[in-house]
Amino acid sequence: MMPALCEELTGRPMRLTVRLVKIAFCLLPAFLVCARLKGQQPSHAQSTAPALRATVNEVLVPVVVRDAQGHSIGGLTKDDFQVFDNGKAQTITGFLIVHRDIEDAAANSPASAPDSAESPSVSQLNLPTQRFVVFLFDDYNLKSVDLPSVRDAAIKALDSSLAPADFAAVLSTSGANSGLTRDHEKLKQSIRDLKANALLRSDEHSCFTVDYYIGDRISNKSDVLALQAQTLEVARCLRNVTPEAAETIARSGAERAVQLGEQSSLANLGAVRLILAKLMAPLPGQHILVLISPGFFAPGSESATLQSEILDLAARSNTVINTLDARGLYTTNPDAQVKRRDDSASQRLIDQYRNSSMEANSGVMEELADGTGGTFIHNSNDLEGGMKTLVSGAEYRYVLAFSVTNAKRRVHHALKVKVDQPGLTVQARRGYSASPLEKRTKRQ
Repeated sequence: MMPALCEELTGRPMRLTVRLVKIAFCLLPAFLVCARLKGQQPSHAQSTAPALRATVNEVLVPVVVRDAQGHSIGGLTKDDFQVFDNGKAQTITGFLIVHRDIEDAAANSPASAPDSAESPSVSQLNLPTQRFVVFLFDDYNLKSVDLPSVRDAAIKALDSSLAPADFAAVLSTSGANSGLTRDHEKLKQSIRDLKANALLRSDEHSCFTVDYYIGDRISNKSDVLALQAQTLEVARCLRNVTPEAAETIARSGAERAVQLGEQSSLANLGAVRLILAKLMAPLPGQHILVLISPGFFAPGSESATLQSEILDLAARSNTVINTLDARGLYTTNPDAQVKRRDDSASQRLIDQYRNSSMEANSGVMEELADGTGGTFIHNSNDLEGGMKTLVSGAEYRYVLAFSVTNAKRRVHHALKVKVDQPGLTVQARRGYSASPLEKRTKRQ
């Protein structure tokens, strides 16, 4: 049904070679448009979503500041913060503090109030208490072995973490959609119906597999050791193959892994972006997006630009992205998944790349959480507790703004936020890629 729908929308037949764009930008608008409130709209739904006024050349930086016990803290002012763009100190032109439990969360510094419509500052935010929570399941990367525990955790967390007035939706990257509703039973049934989608990954039951990270190291980075490690894997599985043939198979597997990985990562990032632009932005109140995934690798300038756009949209739509690593404790221990009998140099090389791959797959999830003032739950088997934490979110969140000039598009800028007080840790956006607001608006 979905391929037929996309074919109708695009006017072209569905082919595997064009799924990259179709999956990320065709399927999601189709099912997000269907997420109607169905007569359950909150009484203040006619009010507009809180807008952060920002100029085209302004960067918004959500920040969470925590004490030694990990609690988010309030009471800071603009003068407590410093922002560095590629190592250069920036003038903070806008400042906002958002308190999760207070209806009116507003800028508490005189400097944050806009002097005029043209001034590069963040406007006052009057935040309604209505909450909208979206659970997005990365069914392209979730494996069948991970799904039962993820389903159970999400179902148990629904009743204990959602307030009666909260609206929620259960979505998946491939197109599952519960609709936006207060009906917990409907949400739970949508979670029960989730299935792993193997369309964009190698056969997990194969004797040897190549994931996107290792494939990228081989095909795009010309990493000789990565090729050697994968060739050893092939030779171990296909015992009668020659070394030359094993290397050829390893290279071919790497190329296919890159093709599938690119589609999968862009589908996930496209899903998040469209949820923010089409579903969250028009709604009033507080927005929380909970991404449940085993992680996915997303290198390259296109992915970096998409991530930057996601962080911009999240800041402007008052959305916090919280992420949950569905793999649990074994994320830092490849031997928990792939147990070998030998401790040879070749096996250590293979395990080294598997471990690097697992760490790389967590990077995007961590950055999306940090960059929106959210939380990344990982290295924990308490998925239910993690899910509850993610739905709650940090109590205090700040949004800083600074202006940029002559920034080239698709050029990555590293960001660093510091707080001028001892004993505090800062969680903030790590970078951005310049992308004019008017171009982003056209793509929405």
